Order: sequence, then C-alpha cells, then structure tokens
Amino acid sequence: MAGPMRIRATEEGGVTTVRVLMAHPMETGLRRGSDGAPIPANYITNVEATHNGRTVLSGVWGPAVSLNPFLAFKFRGATKGQRVAVRWTDNRGGTRTDEVAIT
Repeated sequence: MAGPMRIRATEEGGVTTVRVLMAHPMETGLRRGSDGAPIPANYITNVEATHNGRTVLSGVWGPAVSLNPFLAFKFRGATKGQRVAVRWTDNRGGTRTDEVAIT
C-alpha cells in the first residue's frame, strides 16, 4: 500500500499553510502493463484535513490526479504547536491518516 504522507504546516500572521505530498500510485485503470494486461484502477477519491476536530479542507478526487499527488492549502484559526491531520480514502477502500504539529 501507499507510504506515509510528508506534511509541513507553518503558521505566520494568523494564516496556516499546509503542504502535503501523498505517496499513492493513482492508477486510472486505463493503462496496460508490460504483459498487456490492464492495470487495475487505484486512485484517491476523498481527501480531508482537520484541525482540532474541525474540517478545514474536504475534496473529491478522481483518476485524473497524478502519481504521488501534492496538495497545498491555507486556513485561519490555528496556532503553533497545534496539530493538523490529513486523511485520504481510495477507490479500493484503502485509507491513510497522518498528522503534524504546526510550526
């Protein structure tokens, strides 16, 4: 399955910037392997970021997103030392949640 996400969250002037690099194959289901057999679809369908139990980002993705997707977003209301969690779910039912402290 996919490896851990690399997350950085920094707060400056009341705005928290979060950058996330997700390790995921993001296969569309349309490509074929070297043997000619179709590669099964495996892509992230939902992404959610939370801070103190509050959803600060929610997104629906599909097969058009690239391998190992990068996501960046900003939100207000956090302070240094608090934590931000990012969770994704894929079309096969796989999930991953990682969190980081805001610096």
